[in-house]
Amino acid sequence: MNMSKESLNIPVHVSMIMDGNGRWAKERGKERVYGHFEGVESVRACVEAAVETGVKYLSIYAFSEENWNRPQEEVDALMALMVKAMAAEMPALDRNGVRFMVIGNRERLAPELNEVIDTCMKQTEHNDTLTLIVLLSYSGKWDILQAAKKMAMEIVGNPDNADELLNMDVDGFDRFLATAGIPDPDLIVRTSGECRLSNYLLWQGAYSELLFVDTLWPDFRKDEFRAAVEYYTKRDRRYGKVK
Repeated sequence: MNMSKESLNIPVHVSMIMDGNGRWAKERGKERVYGHFEGVESVRACVEAAVETGVKYLSIYAFSEENWNRPQEEVDALMALMVKAMAAEMPALDRNGVRFMVIGNRERLAPELNEVIDTCMKQTEHNDTLTLIVLLSYSGKWDILQAAKKMAMEIVGNPDNADELLNMDVDGFDRFLATAGIPDPDLIVRTSGECRLSNYLLWQGAYSELLFVDTLWPDFRKDEFRAAVEYYTKRDRRYGKVK
């Protein structure tokens, strides 16, 4: 795909719902975890493609709050994979100017994983070529609920500011969300043919362009990412207005 960053409307923030690892593995007679391992390669490919196309934020739905209900063996394997992948990928991310962030209910994560996350985030915090955001132990409803709790606690702690907080607009509420400081996704892509958000970025995705593709996540590589960006450049975003 021939794409000029200057002439085309490249999305600032692309978000991926990575689906189909298990099915990909099953089609090959493998255990589900095999698909998760191969899915790491797709993350790497999409990071590289995001840098090459000029995307500034790439977020990936790695593990939802609901995923804690999966078989313990699979959860344990996923957590171990994340520790290994973060440690292995960090030198390359840092070398290529990629800032690494993790957002979600980290209280549920193992201390070992949280330690690796903190190290990786600290190591890359000054990079600005691309911000890679991993949504881990995250759900949209959890995010809105924890934001409401933060707002309530601020009112309790600062009753003199109650009127100001209660009269805030939607932009003011953004600062209570787990994604505070990160632009809302311009494009949300879900792989594997499923056509739902699955409790993902419910507030932030209110005006995102949505793209559902049949490709299973382990097969979603650079060409597929570039095709998704090209799809976005052809969209006419009106935000409820008439043009």
